[in-house]
Amino acid sequence: MALTENDSTAPGSTRSSPRASLGGLLRRRDFRRLLTARVLSQLSDGVFQVSLASYVIFSPERQASPADIASMLAVLLLPFSVIGPFAGVLLDRWRRRQVLYLGNLARFGLGLITAGLLLARAPEWLFFGAALLVTALNRFILAGLSAALPRVVDQEQLVTANSVSPTLGTVAAACGGGIGFLVHQVMPPGVRADATLVTLAALLYLCAALAAHRMAPGLLGPTVRTDRPPLHRALGRAAHDLTDGVRHLVRDCRPAVHALAAVTASRFCYGVLVVVVLMLSRYTFNDPADSAAGLATLGKAVAVSALGFFLAAVISPWCTRRLGVSGWLTACSALAAVFVPALGLLFAVGPSMLTALLLGVVTQGTKICADTLVQESVEDEFRGRVFALYDVLFNIAFVAAAAVAALVLPLNGRSVPVVLGVAVVYALTAVLYGRAARRSPVPPVAGSEQPSAP
Repeated sequence: MALTENDSTAPGSTRSSPRASLGGLLRRRDFRRLLTARVLSQLSDGVFQVSLASYVIFSPERQASPADIASMLAVLLLPFSVIGPFAGVLLDRWRRRQVLYLGNLARFGLGLITAGLLLARAPEWLFFGAALLVTALNRFILAGLSAALPRVVDQEQLVTANSVSPTLGTVAAACGGGIGFLVHQVMPPGVRADATLVTLAALLYLCAALAAHRMAPGLLGPTVRTDRPPLHRALGRAAHDLTDGVRHLVRDCRPAVHALAAVTASRFCYGVLVVVVLMLSRYTFNDPADSAAGLATLGKAVAVSALGFFLAAVISPWCTRRLGVSGWLTACSALAAVFVPALGLLFAVGPSMLTALLLGVVTQGTKICADTLVQESVEDEFRGRVFALYDVLFNIAFVAAAAVAALVLPLNGRSVPVVLGVAVVYALTAVLYGRAARRSPVPPVAGSEQPSAP
């Protein structure tokens, strides 16, 4: 997730300065090199993630189950949850350029090993172990890219840089996923296609490492300090600070607590429905033996859901002006409680695609509202720690959803009780959050225009 920086410059100064424009940024050699490393790294991530999904779910040689999906999501997301809160401590000690260079170089080697394990038909635990290491390193690389940005741009350029860099990285990851889907439409499905994708991802990781290597070793910081505590004490302090953030959140920020609870419930519901769509794409909408067709259907669902995420970014400002931030968050859950059973119980391609679109809208709409409520109600001193907790809750909810689906979802994905259960959770979220928001409204923020009451 991206946190917005407070603009401390005079009104209009950042936007009017030519140095703060996109053209001004791209004229800076070090920014271009850091941006190139980000784009190549996240492009590689997109390719790798599709290769993992293809092997686990759409391999013609295996009968994937919801439990397999839960294992895949755990590999992709749990490293973020475990490592994330402590990554900053290490990134403030290690040279960030070396993190980007050596981290991507290590992922290149691990990618080649993973491809070899696929071709050798090694035990699955070895494959998942190698994939887990690749995704664990991703936490350090993404955090390092963000931490390094102020070292290659001026302060007046940070707002623009923070808009351009993560956006292009996200676009690159989506393009990497598109490349993965395209390869699987061209090559015969099977282990060779999966290994080819993993090898391609590994080569892109190598390119990202070489792009990082072009920067001077000390360029990205951090500044060496002689008064730093030992590493074990710094890690312990990070855990203590995170605990302080949780204590502050629970004691003083009830609106943020309610928003985090609502977005966690929404993420859980979304995760269950993602598993449902995966299984429907493989076993119901297509011949189970035709894994390429199943992957193509999944690709369409991902594309329309991404469109829903974009639409949420477009319409959420308008909706919050009329309903209020809390009102729009409540409406998102209430709308999902209606359209999920109305469309999802048909178990047909067209209604499922429309459901994916609407889910993209309400899921991202909920997150936009939750981000805003946390930013508005949590003191700046604790905000970073609260967002670290937010990241953990967000990922764990998704993995928990896959684990629950693994227990109750049939292989073909057709389950009336599961769809109705998700709708009930959405409805309860709308009711309970709406009631809590009325009891604990967000205090006005000085200097900001408040949305109209619902």
